[in-house]
Amino acid sequence: MEVIVAKKAGFCFGVRRAIEMAFKALADGRRPIFSLGPIIHNPQVIQKMQEQGLKVVSSIHEIPEGTVIFRSHGVNAQEREEAVRRNLTVVDATCPFVEKAHEYVKRLAENAYQIVVVGDTNHPEVSSILSYTNGKGTAISSLEELKAIELSPRVGVVSQTTQSFETFQSIAAEIIRKTREALIFNTICDATKVRQEESIRLASKSEAMIVIGGHNSANTRRLKELCAKVQPFTFHIETAEELKKISLGPVHRVGVTAGASTPEWLIEPVVEYLKGL
Repeated sequence: MEVIVAKKAGFCFGVRRAIEMAFKALADGRRPIFSLGPIIHNPQVIQKMQEQGLKVVSSIHEIPEGTVIFRSHGVNAQEREEAVRRNLTVVDATCPFVEKAHEYVKRLAENAYQIVVVGDTNHPEVSSILSYTNGKGTAISSLEELKAIELSPRVGVVSQTTQSFETFQSIAAEIIRKTREALIFNTICDATKVRQEESIRLASKSEAMIVIGGHNSANTRRLKELCAKVQPFTFHIETAEELKKISLGPVHRVGVTAGASTPEWLIEPVVEYLKGL
């Protein structure tokens, strides 16, 4: 069996930066050390951090003292202010691309624009972006959801950094058509766009496609959706162990890609297992 691995599979810049900052903080021995939500969306990596002493909490109010790590997806404005007010030691691992989206929506809010964030409403990154809109932001993920919004004459648009460019483009085009003035900021990370395009190309020339990454990872789920459109025989797994439950049948070429939160040490066993079939 031929196994082709996407060149861009695995950690993106923002995730790698967050991981390095978190492990450095843990190695420095500062205790107690917490993260507001999982630092990245990969259960296996988070488990390793917890084994080294990280405590994952869902609220800033669960942290009595010590160090708090702001996850790569960012935290909301109120949590950031509370951490400063309580003199917690802050390790800010927010992805720079997410911070750029924060800056754009702050500026839009200050200039009285209605703000549309293209992204998954329940995703922590989108929640963090919305917190900087001063109540002027709405998150949508489809053209259908856009129809339910009454648009003002002046609208600003940003995107979740891991959003599908096709979805963002279609929503932005419709907003431009419906409003007098639209400011569009494409805040999709370049690495996301490149990864998606490469994975689609690989899926188109493979007889089966394996997408590796956390089941709670939005960018990994999106990779799976995009690959499945061109290669229906596409599977989303977290570890090589899950491959044992999948019957690939008589295929000769399998493509492998991975989400931005997936480490190399989870990709390698999958490739070795496939080569051994």
